[in-house]
Formats: sequence, structure tokens, C-alpha cells
Amino acid sequence: MDFQATDKSCLNWSGDCLVIGVSEESLPLSGVLSDLNDKLSGLVQDIIDEAEFKGKEGSTVITRLGKDSSVRKLGLVGLGSAAKLKLEDLRLAAASAARLANKAKCQSLGLSLPIWSNNPGLTAQALTEGVTLALHQDNRFKSESEDDHVKVEQVHLLELPGQAEAIQLAQQTCDGVILARQLVAAPANVVTPEALVETAAAIAKDSDMELQVLEREDCEKLGMGAFLGVAQASDLPPKFIHLTYKPAGTPRRKLAIIGKGLTFDSGGLNLKVSGSGIEMMKIDMGGAAATFGAAKALGQIKPDVEIHFISAATENMISGRALHPGDILTASNGKTIEVNNTDAEGRLTLADALVFADKLGLDAMIDLATLTGACVVALGDNIAGLWSPDDSLADEIVNAADRSGEKLWRMPMEEKYFEGMKSVVADMKNTGPRPGGSITAALFLQQYVKDTRWAHLDVAGPVWTEKENGYHNPGATGYGVRTLVQWVLGQG
Repeated sequence: MDFQATDKSCLNWSGDCLVIGVSEESLPLSGVLSDLNDKLSGLVQDIIDEAEFKGKEGSTVITRLGKDSSVRKLGLVGLGSAAKLKLEDLRLAAASAARLANKAKCQSLGLSLPIWSNNPGLTAQALTEGVTLALHQDNRFKSESEDDHVKVEQVHLLELPGQAEAIQLAQQTCDGVILARQLVAAPANVVTPEALVETAAAIAKDSDMELQVLEREDCEKLGMGAFLGVAQASDLPPKFIHLTYKPAGTPRRKLAIIGKGLTFDSGGLNLKVSGSGIEMMKIDMGGAAATFGAAKALGQIKPDVEIHFISAATENMISGRALHPGDILTASNGKTIEVNNTDAEGRLTLADALVFADKLGLDAMIDLATLTGACVVALGDNIAGLWSPDDSLADEIVNAADRSGEKLWRMPMEEKYFEGMKSVVADMKNTGPRPGGSITAALFLQQYVKDTRWAHLDVAGPVWTEKENGYHNPGATGYGVRTLVQWVLGQG
């Protein structure tokens, strides 16, 4: 898809479909909308009257113009109150406009939306992201395309000249989001631990990164008993993936992004049953997908930051070799874990990944994991949970998420809840009481971080959507990539 930032306005642009953002305050028509109405002999007002269009957020209307018009179709998208307009509102409005034009079988789209906070660069970036992500379709596993009509191929961002760099940043970021979507959406017989290695290898080749893959024997030498305990029942060998980006000069800071990489989670001997969502456990590598999606994006952007992308990738399966409930594992920092639930396996793989990252001499690190159903109960399907003992790091991530439009909420690190995870026979259990389950999961992970500023994101809810949601189509959302990019770039 070709994006162009142009100084043309809705009054002199020509093409297939012109879509204009309309706030509640701009009705009755005023300013450029009034001028356009006059140019079109009152047609804009006619559309508003016939559709009873009031500029409500997310509302849309479209009509065909006359044969003599330089624009074939005209659409309006509601912005809600201009006084409350946020950057995310523009991203969502652009997505609505793109879908409107696509459904109307238009190849070119002129997008006229207000500039947010007098910042044309962020506005152009948000509009490009909204359009790109809304129009992305993943039909890899369908024998016939369901969407073979004329599609939007050119998008002109009106009255936003000189924003080629912002558009490029948005497209690079979306490349990463789309990779994350594809990884999460693909079934477990396609995305295996080895397939994640191949993904990392392709990124390394394209972006001149360093790739280190630790095999089972390497992990054994490092004492990664928690990770290998989860992996021991699978016929597919585990892969500990470490992808490193280094800038050309001295790095401004050194960071790590660590993603939970369970390519399928059966629950182990605490087997997930029908109705438990076992058929969706291909998404349990959503953290790894975001990690490698961010790697793909940042490898193109090339920031002045050293970044380590890490995932301990495996399946959690059942066999005669399976981890038993009650087994005791020793993680690579020497801490012992009584496994009282084999279905709480992600935190075991992350434990050894965090110990590994903690030794790299980093300024900060963040892990992402589809870790607990408890977080979904607490925050629903659209909001991730954030835990960190470091206020300044938490603020960085909150601000990055706010800028990217990905919703998250900071949760408490209630230290006394760890009492429920104490074991009679080991240093700790891998799960605590049911109440506060997402908090105790974060407290468990904290035991494997010693020297580095650290934050944990539980993304179990927002990595997947069953219905069209903003600029997400049904399926994988690619959640986390845009926040990670913003965080690394320091644009939060």
C-alpha cells in the first residue's frame, strides 16, 4: 500500500474516495466542511441530514457523487468531541475510513482528519497505522481468497505535507505487528520452537543482528532446570533464542525484551479439558510473537539502543516423560520450585529466561506473556496488566502504551501475597492461592531478577479478538509490538 503525505485539502483532492473526519462541534457545518458543502451544492449537508449523522465517535456514512465530480465517493467518519480527541481516536477513525473505502471498492483514499496536538508527525504515524492494520487480512490457511475485489492501494494524508519519515516509521512498526499477528494466528503444527528459530534467523539476516540458539544440552550446562522441566515431555526439542541488535555507535542504553514462547500448551498432566480453551493454546506464544515482531520493526528502524530479544521456546505436552505435579525443579539461579500445577508452565520458562537476561548488564528489561486467566478476569480482553517494582520504568511503559494506543493497567506488587507460594519442601511453589493469581505470578517472576530494572506484562487478554475491534480484524492482534517500539525509541 502506498501512502503519500500531501498539502492538498479536501477541497482540491481528486480520487476514488474522500473521507473526512467530523467532530460533534463541527455541526452545523463550519470552516472547510462548509466550503466543501458549497462546492458540492449542499450535498454534504444532505448526507448528514439523511443519515442523521451527528459526528458520534466511530459513526460513518458514504455516498456516491456525480459523474462530473473529481471525487467518486464521499465518506464521513465521526470523531466525537473535538475537546476530548486523543491520538488513538485518529488511529481508529483512519481504520474506519479505510474499511469504508475498501468496502466501497475504491483504490485511492483521501483522508482528511485533524492534526492532533499540533503534531503532524504523530498524526501521520497514527493514521498510517490505523489504515494499515485495519486492512491487513491473514488468508494464509484458506484455499480460496474471500476478499478478491478492488482494494485500497493508495492513501493520501491530506494537509500533512513533509511526513514521509513518520509514514515510514509507521509502516516499519506495522511490519512487526503483522509478523506478530501471523505468528499468533498460525497453528501449533506450523509455529513450532524450530519455526520461531527460523523467524529469528530471518530477522537476523535482514537486519544484521546476532543470533544465538541454545539447544537442550546448552541449557542443561547453564542449569535451566525450570525451562527444561516444561520441555521434557515434548517430542520437539526446546530452543532458547537470543537475538541481539547493536547500533553502529555507542548505544544510548541496553534493553531486553523477553517473550513467553509456549508454542502449544496442553496443560501437561494438569491437562486442559474441553471448554478450557485448549484449542486456542496456539496463542500461548503471544509474548514471543510480540518480541520478534518488535525485533522485525526495530531492525528496520535502527535505533541507537542495544536490544536483546529472548524467548525460551517449547511446547508443554504430556507423555511418559512429562513433568509430574509435585516434582521439584531447580532454576538457573539455584532457586528450587515445587510444581503444584503443570499448567502454570509459562512462568517456569520465563524464570530461566529472566536469569539469563539479568546477567547481560542491561539498563532495563521487560517480559511479555500470556500468563494468567486471572489477568483476563481482572482486566478483560482488551487491557494488559503491568507489574514493576520500578516506578520510573513503569511510567515509561505506561506512556509508551498510551502513545501507541495499546491499553494496559499497572497492577500492584503485593509482597505479602508471596506467602501463599511458599513450599514445605522447596523454595517456592509455582502457583499460589486462586485470589490474586496474576499478582502472585508476577511475584514468582520477580524471584529471578536480581540486578536489572524489570517490568512484566500479562497480555493474555488482548493478543486475540473474536470480532472486529478498532483496527483489529477477528483473530490475532499483534498486541505489544507498538508499545515496545515506542518504549525502545524513548518516545513514550
